[in-house]
Order: sequence, then structure tokens, then C-alpha cells
Amino acid sequence: MAKKKAGNSSELLSQVIVKGMQEKKAIDIVVLDLRKAKNAVADFFVICSGNSARQLDAIADAIDEMVFKTLKENPWHIEGKNNKEWMLLDYITVVAHIFQRERRSFYTLEKLWGDAKITEIEN
Repeated sequence: MAKKKAGNSSELLSQVIVKGMQEKKAIDIVVLDLRKAKNAVADFFVICSGNSARQLDAIADAIDEMVFKTLKENPWHIEGKNNKEWMLLDYITVVAHIFQRERRSFYTLEKLWGDAKITEIEN
């Protein structure tokens, strides 16, 4: 089981997750810095979209591999592997969200965490 880590390591973890997303051509990548947000469940959310169930799988696998290769960490919890509309890899301090495009616009996580600092990543 993963332990809670200091803010700097969660920042590094979020950067490694972004690299995993970019490796599989994820689109509309954003990083939500939740460290100053009220009632936040993690330090960062890293959110991206994919165009197909196959691409969502590939993105999730790339994140998993990149994080393990770089930081020797495994996700504490994974959700959505079966429905392939919204997949979540929870590393406790950082949560990666991988959406099918239309599901992402339905849930609008970026708007739910309006007090988060949002960084958009170039495609």
C-alpha cells in the first residue's frame, strides 16, 4: 500500500503521469493543483481524453508503466477498466483520470474543482 508523500513528490508524480499520457497521444491534458483547494482528496488530478476504448487502455497502461519505471510506484486503486468510458488510476496523492471525450464533457471535473490551479498541457 502506498504512503502519503510530501508535495514535491506528488508534483513529480503528476509530471510522470503527463508523460505517460503524451506517449499515447492523449488529448486535452490538464493538471489540477488541488493542494490549496478546500476538501481536496488528492494533491493533483491529471485529466485527459482519448478517442476510443483501445486508446484509453493504451493511455492507462502507459501511465502505469511510466510511473513504475520512473518512480517504482503502482496505483493504489484502478477503476473503469471494464466500462472504458472513464478510467481512474489512483496513486493517493495524484489521481489520473482518462475519459472518452463525451464522458469528460458530461462530468466536467475541471468545473467541480473551480478553486484548483489548472495547467493546460500542449498536445
